Amino acid sequence: MSNIPPPVTPPRRILMGPGPSDISPRVLAALGAPTVGHLDPYFLRIMDETQTMLRQAFRTENKLTLAVSGTGSSGMEACVVNLIEPGDRMLVCINGVFGKRMADVAGRAQAEVTTIERPFGEVFTLHEIADAVKSAQPKVVGIVHAETSTGARQPLEEISQIIHDAGALLLVDCVTSLGGIPVEIDAWGIDAAYSGTQKCLSCPPGLAPVTFSPRALEIIQNRKSKIASWYLDMQMVSNYWSDQSRAYHHTAPINMNYALHESLRIVLEEGLEARHARHRANHLMLRAGLEALGVEFAVAEEHRLPMLNAVKIPEGVDDKGVRSQLLREFGIEIGGGLGPMAGKTWRIGLMGETSARRNVLLFLAALEACLKSQGADVTPGAGVAAANGV
Repeated sequence: MSNIPPPVTPPRRILMGPGPSDISPRVLAALGAPTVGHLDPYFLRIMDETQTMLRQAFRTENKLTLAVSGTGSSGMEACVVNLIEPGDRMLVCINGVFGKRMADVAGRAQAEVTTIERPFGEVFTLHEIADAVKSAQPKVVGIVHAETSTGARQPLEEISQIIHDAGALLLVDCVTSLGGIPVEIDAWGIDAAYSGTQKCLSCPPGLAPVTFSPRALEIIQNRKSKIASWYLDMQMVSNYWSDQSRAYHHTAPINMNYALHESLRIVLEEGLEARHARHRANHLMLRAGLEALGVEFAVAEEHRLPMLNAVKIPEGVDDKGVRSQLLREFGIEIGGGLGPMAGKTWRIGLMGETSARRNVLLFLAALEACLKSQGADVTPGAGVAAANGV
């Protein structure tokens, strides 16, 4: 008799970690719709509509805007390998794990990489970036908008002018920010950006939205060497996404594109401004509740992400013990710290579908129970009461 494993029956969780986030039933239903061929007229329509909606989400008119087949990291690699040729200079700003990863990818693309660094949880000043650009004279400057590993938001509004005045391109990681806080590709002068589906877009992981400005597209089209990755070659991939050529490149993940299409419909139905306001309001509720429980934030208030809250683990409280109890007893997932923040911080996600008042209140009540089981001195109901008062 065959040794057949049991059916797959995943537990129901409330995903309040650094990603993935909770998924709308509408998106899950789209994911299960009938599969068609990758050149079927219906799927080509889905591709066109997805591009249009991605441009709205990114706030851009960029023609080269599409969803790369792969998770957010594939978007990072796609942007780097298409813009960088061997020997090109790239400056990467590192203040967390994902800045380090961008520098690693640039090095693998044979760039001459220069880095500037800030401690995890801090952000860069215009002066620091200007000095680094002047010294390195890079072709591309890479920076993370919303650092998933630390919960810090890097201001971008004035950076592009410094970088463009030096003749460089600005590449931005928007994996956690897109759909949660303003991302203004055209207004901020961003030349290339990438995101992921599983954060504030509340779609399963599997695609990476990317966008390239006309200036970046010109760089790609006038390369002297082949792009290092065949799979992520935007010159070929863009032909498949073009409404003119539709040249086959690779078999697209059909159903994942259905899911992204529906998640973008949900984003735009709500409206970007309303969505940003919802993330902000639920963050403020969470902040009030956490402060009432004696839990402090790890990032300065002016640079905190509303969708990813990095907080300090109270003294004497066991990191893994609390996270395990939250998952086991309440079905709530939160994330631990990374890098130098490991064992010192929790990362509490309020992204997309997860960013809801009921989740904030449930989490605060559950965290209170976990802290009490660790012997912490907390006032009964203080967190929920404080959150309700916001």
